[in-house]
Amino acid sequence: MKYSIINIGVIILNGQNRNNIKKGILVDIVLKEDQRTKKLTRGHVLKILTNSGYHPHGIKVMLIENNLVGRVQAIIE
Repeated sequence: MKYSIINIGVIILNGQNRNNIKKGILVDIVLKEDQRTKKLTRGHVLKILTNSGYHPHGIKVMLIENNLVGRVQAIIE
């Protein structure tokens, strides 16, 4: 399991493994239209859309906030 510590002391987990992602957790995703810029959108997971256990670009999820869909880049704990 990969992780890093950011300035405010929050641990960020890798978003490539499906077993790290649960409904309701706070995540940063990249929306399809933001893939080139890698702009992150933060929200809570409503639904996990990727069926496989691993995806190299991040597990695809739908957020509670406005039903936005994107790939998880970071899991905020």
